Amino acid sequence: MVHFVLGPKGSGKTKWLIDNANEDIRRGNGNIVFIDVDDNHIFSLNYSVRLINAMEFNINSIEAFYGFLCGIIGRDYDVEKMYIDGIYKVLCLGKEELEKIKELLTFLGEKFNTKFYIGLDLSLDEVPEELRENCMELAFG
Repeated sequence: MVHFVLGPKGSGKTKWLIDNANEDIRRGNGNIVFIDVDDNHIFSLNYSVRLINAMEFNINSIEAFYGFLCGIIGRDYDVEKMYIDGIYKVLCLGKEELEKIKELLTFLGEKFNTKFYIGLDLSLDEVPEELRENCMELAFG
């Protein structure tokens, strides 16, 4: 399953992603991966959550992003959830790209039983109608 966590800058998306990753690692059996575009949250995440800095891997297209995620799962079949923050800083994520990400990650998630949570600086009305059932919007605070 693919979930888009929406909200404007400062709405708490990163905190939500971190808190949920930490909670999942405390009560889960599978592995949790947190993908970001820097290492700023290394001390906010539980040491058992695998933090990966996507900027170190030259991700410059949806296909490269998908291959990157496939490589992570290929290396560790026990990845239960992936939390992805800030990827919109390195990829152009318009309507078509969001639909493509959902399509690719839905396939990947179903095949390997992995859930994806992707933080985006968007509001619900900026997301294509067909993706809204996969969205949760955070308000400021």
